[in-house]
Amino acid sequence: MKRNSATIFIATALAVFLLGMFFGLLAAAQYVMPGLWRDTLPFTKLRPLHVSMVVFWLLLGASGCVYYFLGTEKLLKRRTRKWILLHYGLVCFVAVGSAIAYFSGNFGGREYWEFPPYLAIPLVLAWVVFLGVFWRSVYGTMKRWPVYYWMWLTGIVFFIFSLAESYLWLLPYFGDDLVRDMAVQWKSYGAIVGSWNQLIYGAAFFLMAKISGDNSFAFSRKTYFFWFLGLTNLMFNWGHHIYALPVSPYIKHTAYLISMTELLIFGKILWEWKRSVSEMRQFFYQMPYRFLAAADVWIFLNLGVAILMSIPALNLHTHGTHVTVAHAMGTTIGINSMILLALAFYIFGQVFGALSPKNMMKAKVGYWLSNGSLLVFWLALMGAGLTNAWYQWYEPEMPHALLMQKLVPFFAVFIFAGIFLFIGFALIVFPLLQQFFSGKKADTETKNIPPFEILEPSKKQAYANEYA
Repeated sequence: MKRNSATIFIATALAVFLLGMFFGLLAAAQYVMPGLWRDTLPFTKLRPLHVSMVVFWLLLGASGCVYYFLGTEKLLKRRTRKWILLHYGLVCFVAVGSAIAYFSGNFGGREYWEFPPYLAIPLVLAWVVFLGVFWRSVYGTMKRWPVYYWMWLTGIVFFIFSLAESYLWLLPYFGDDLVRDMAVQWKSYGAIVGSWNQLIYGAAFFLMAKISGDNSFAFSRKTYFFWFLGLTNLMFNWGHHIYALPVSPYIKHTAYLISMTELLIFGKILWEWKRSVSEMRQFFYQMPYRFLAAADVWIFLNLGVAILMSIPALNLHTHGTHVTVAHAMGTTIGINSMILLALAFYIFGQVFGALSPKNMMKAKVGYWLSNGSLLVFWLALMGAGLTNAWYQWYEPEMPHALLMQKLVPFFAVFIFAGIFLFIGFALIVFPLLQQFFSGKKADTETKNIPPFEILEPSKKQAYANEYA
């Protein structure tokens, strides 16, 4: 089967993901070896390279999954593919342009977007195109939309709005006032995270419906209630970032409580879905199921940390330390990336067929290696953050250089785990990229398996075991 626009998005996202992980590994090495690559690739360049590439991984991957599940190219005229590729080209232009800007030391933005502000223009245009193609794909297709259609629509719309809002600091009214500037900055970035969560979680729901063969939960009141909470989270989950600012405590506490409720309900829905899927089907779609199961575990781990961080006294101690970094890493890698990898395995399996036994074994080893390494990685960051918080609050006279020396053991474990984390993800991603570049179904005995639902009962277990 030929490569389509959706698989181009996903394959590019996978490559960008590995690139972002590589830059992160180089940046982590500078924690233990200060001054490493100081003249060529200092931390001030590696950090935005790492952050931006990971963000583009999420944006490209989520967009590709939405396009595939909508079947956009089949629904609309051939010229629509040009608009999809325009979306792809604009995002890639911004990704490459941001990397060039960072390497050359040309900064000028904030947080996720440290590249010069003018590069935000093609990024906004890309998502306007995305919105147009999405609307043409779903408008009039059914009387009642499933919840994932609403999640995708709100994710796209709020990403455009929040991205524009994140540049309000360019206006003197916001940029010249510290409190106003920081409040708007964190509000917009929180909404941006919520926007891509809507896209990724919506795609996860679609995948669950495909695997289980039951789409009824996508129309249930419980799932719509979750979408409503997710939308509320998208608008208010920034509250915990501004405890130090003179804004209403009610807003801070309510906002973070809403964000925690979203994760709790999402985890509950995943858990109920797993119990409803038969054992045979879990084996048949094993790799996507495994990654969704891993995301479920990371949801609960990060939920526990987030609840603790929402307590004002603890937040005051830990905010700005590596505890915050651990939470961000756990969410981005443990939840979003695991879901996107589940989606990539499912979509590439549908388009290109099953992985060869050798590549499947690599992917399974990579799955366990990446999750185990991520756990060690996450715990090392938590340890460094809690130690940092302790000394800052109870031994404030300690010189910063001495404090950093006390954190070196945590950083050493952090880097060691990061190396194996990168290797694990490489073992997962390279087989998928190999599938993509081959552009055809894998040459295996399973390439012509009929749809699982129409197999005779006596044959289902045999195929399930073959995929196990």
